[in-house]
Order: sequence, then structure tokens, then C-alpha cells
Amino acid sequence: MPMNRFKDKVVIKAVIFDVDGTLVDSNDLHVEAWREAFRGCGKEIGYEELHEQMGKGGDQLMPVFCSRAELDRYGKELERSRTELFTTDYLPRVRPFPKVRELFERIKADGLAIALASSAKEKELEQHQRNLRIEDLLEAATSADDAERSKPHPDIFQAALEGIKGVAPAEAVVVGDTPYDAIAAAKAGMRTVGLLSGGFTAEALRAAGAIEIYEDVADLLERYDESLLRAKAAAAAASR
Repeated sequence: MPMNRFKDKVVIKAVIFDVDGTLVDSNDLHVEAWREAFRGCGKEIGYEELHEQMGKGGDQLMPVFCSRAELDRYGKELERSRTELFTTDYLPRVRPFPKVRELFERIKADGLAIALASSAKEKELEQHQRNLRIEDLLEAATSADDAERSKPHPDIFQAALEGIKGVAPAEAVVVGDTPYDAIAAAKAGMRTVGLLSGGFTAEALRAAGAIEIYEDVADLLERYDESLLRAKAAAAAASR
């Protein structure tokens, strides 16, 4: 269901991908890791409540469910516990979505740079890159460790763009699966292509600012020629 095709002739030079829920099937596992960590601190949080917060890092997620006093008392321990739980018990169960490398190769064939911008910790991101077999196709990869604030703040996307030389925000497109990706990208001056693979609705992604919506990576690859990612070719053709 692509929409808003080629409203301008800005040439796209780079594509910045979120990872969890976009390239790897991990959102439900993150929810369960957070639920377990909160439970260890005496809080029972429902699945839907936590899923609504997926896309944020711990710095933005924890204040939704904890008071300032609670954060002062056990916030650091809560995030440490979540990280250890996810790394030990859940990360080995994360699986890549189909066709990620094929999509990246298609994008590279168009001469576009590719970067990752994830709210995950650096070690998690490194493992995802290895499992996806995309390390050789990346210009940059930024994690929660590279930004002061996680999404919906723009810091991670801005850090990713800094790793790609010669690209202005308007020349980069973000691909993500949560409303927080679209909100953060807009704050950084970038447009967003939304994927439904993370469990958010098309309506939620559009309301947050996504200008095109696809089912998942495989769907985006299949319809690549009609997507915003082909705006580079479209702009070049229009200038002839």
C-alpha cells in the first residue's frame, strides 16, 4: 500500500534502517524480556502496554511505567536486568526476516548508502548484523550506545547520518516499523517508509508520519520500483 509517491524531486542518497521489528523478528521477545525484568522489580506490565512502547530505548520506555522515585531506586538495576535477560534468554531466539540481504543488495545497486540506527545495545546490534549477513553492505551502524536519547528523539538517526558523508537529512529515507521511528526521523528532517512487521497498524504508522507502508522487507523488495527508495532514479529520469 505505497502512498504519496515522489511528491518532490529530491534525490535519495541513503537509506537508514531500524533493526528490531524491521529487519529481525524480535519485538515480541523484547516485550517478554521487559515483562520479566519489571516482574523482578515487583511490577506486572501487560503485553499490549509494553508492545505500544516498542521502538523506544530503555531511557524512554521505563519512565512510562515507573515514577521518578522508582527510577531513582531501581532504574539502573531494571535496565541491567532487561539487558542480561534479553542477551542470555531471548537474543538467541531472534530470527531475521526474509529477503533483507537481497533488499540491501538492490539498494546498493542503485548507488545508495545504507546505515542502521537501532535502539538496541551495541552487542545486540553486532549480533543482528552477523545473523543478517549485511556487514559488508553498511556505511554506518549506530546503537543506543551512540546516542544520548533513544527514539522518539532524533539522536540515533542523526548519529547514523553523520556516518554517511555528503548526505543531507532530506536526502535520506528511514525504514522502520514503529511510530517512534517515524517521529524521530521527522525530527531529524528525514522521511519514513513504514513496515507492518513489528506489529503496529498502518494507521498508527501513517499518523506518526510514515509516507509509504509495506507489509515487510520482502514486500518492499517486491515493490521496490514503485517505492520512495527509487526516487533517485525517478528524479534522474525527470531531469532528462
